[in-house]
Amino acid sequence: MKKLWKVGFVAALALSLAACGEDETANSKTKQADTEAKEKTVTYMDKEYKVPADPTIVAASLESMEDLALLDVKPAGALAVGGELPSYLAEDLKGAELIGDKMQPNYETILGLDPDIILGTSKFQEDVKSQLEKIAPMMPISHVSTDWEANLTAVAELTGKEEEAEKILEEYKADAAEVKNSVSESMKDKEVVIIRLRAGNLMIYGQDLYLNPVLYTDLGLAVPDEVAAAKAQEAISLEKLAEMNPDYIFLQFEESENADKPEALDELQKNAIWNGLDAVKADHVFINSVEPLAQGGTAWSKTQFLDAVQQNLTK
Repeated sequence: MKKLWKVGFVAALALSLAACGEDETANSKTKQADTEAKEKTVTYMDKEYKVPADPTIVAASLESMEDLALLDVKPAGALAVGGELPSYLAEDLKGAELIGDKMQPNYETILGLDPDIILGTSKFQEDVKSQLEKIAPMMPISHVSTDWEANLTAVAELTGKEEEAEKILEEYKADAAEVKNSVSESMKDKEVVIIRLRAGNLMIYGQDLYLNPVLYTDLGLAVPDEVAAAKAQEAISLEKLAEMNPDYIFLQFEESENADKPEALDELQKNAIWNGLDAVKADHVFINSVEPLAQGGTAWSKTQFLDAVQQNLTK
C-alpha cells in the first residue's frame, strides 16, 4: 500500500509541476504579448524604429515641428528660435519644453525629457546626430521636399494620426489639381521663381528643394534654367536675376536669417536693377506670402504655399 501511495503521490506531483510550468509559460507568453501590443514599429527611409504605443517625442527639427503642428500633436520638447517657440507654430506646440536652437540642441535638456524617439533632420552634422543617438533613437526627417509624404506618414504612424495624415494628403492633392487647372493657361508662358534673402544674399533652390515642387511639380509650371541647374541652395547675383527677369517672384525674408544685414530687404527694394525687373514693375513680387521660417518640404509648408499661389497667381 505504501508503494502504491508513493507512486500516486509522485504522479500527482509531476502533474502539478507540469501544470505550473504550463501556467508560467502561458503567463510569460501573455506578458510578452502585452509588451509587444504596447510597442509599434515604424519604418522610415528603409529603417525601422521600435517605440511604445504612445511614445514621448522630442522634436529637434523645424521640419518635424511643422508636421506635428499640422497633425495637432504636442511633443515633449521642441526647438526655439530667438529663445522661444517659433511664432508660427507657438500656439500649436504650446507647452513643449524648449530644447535649444536648430543649430545646437541642448542635449542635457533632451536627456531630462527621457524621450522614446527624437525627430531630427537630415541636415544635422554628424556630431549632432551622434550625440542625439546616444540619448534615444533619432529619426532624421528629410529636408528634401519630395520626401514630404513619407515624412508626414512616419510622424503620423508614430503618433497614431494615420487617418488625419491621409486626409491631409488627399485634400492637398485635390487642391493642387484645382489650382493647376486654374493657372494652366494664364501661366503657360510665364516664369515664376522663389527667392530667399539669407545673410543678405539672394538664394535660389533646385527644383526639388524648398517650396519649388509646389510650382514645378504639383502645378506643372515651367522650370527656369537657373533653377534647373541649381543642385542645392545657391546664391544668385542681382545682375544674373536681371538676366533671368522672371514674371513673378515669391520673395522670402526672415530677420533672424539676416541678423548681420537687417537692412538687406530695404536695400534690395531701393536698388535700380531690382526695380528694373518685369516682376517688380508689374507688382508681381510677393514678400513673405508664407511664413519665412517655413521649411518648404513639409505638408504644413506646402499647404500654406499652395494657398499663397492660389491667391496671387489666379487673380
